[in-house]
Amino acid sequence: MNLLGNPPTPAAGAETALANDGWFPDIDLAKLRATARLDGTVTPDRLRHSAVQAVLSVNAELALYKSAQLVLGREKLEDVPSPKVDGKSAQLALYLRAVYSAVQADLVERYRDYDTTGAGDRAADKLELRADDLRRDLRWAISDFLGIRRTTVELI
Repeated sequence: MNLLGNPPTPAAGAETALANDGWFPDIDLAKLRATARLDGTVTPDRLRHSAVQAVLSVNAELALYKSAQLVLGREKLEDVPSPKVDGKSAQLALYLRAVYSAVQADLVERYRDYDTTGAGDRAADKLELRADDLRRDLRWAISDFLGIRRTTVELI
């Protein structure tokens, strides 16, 4: 009998990596789960589904960048010259931040209707703010990846 309020987090090795397109890196779902602090409430199938959507979206936004790098002979993201952070490419870190943020935002939005009581409504309002923050993190990671400004200001 399990007396825990949330299902246990899947065991290490239970989630296989999400294969990417070969140029962008594969997504280690166990690392994503640990980084995003996702417990067993998010099932492996739900996490994979959100990760697929996030990868498709981020890859589409970075398609022109990828094409330009391929023309320069760079066969994968790790081949792109970039500063190193923690021994890894900064571009790789920004790509993963974009994907992880997109996954978390999607999950927050999908799980907000989990509790429909008054307390659940108040919690949903907080989750909406968190989803907005995660979408901002996604936008900033892509802007930083592409080397463009995070904000566009125009005088009217």
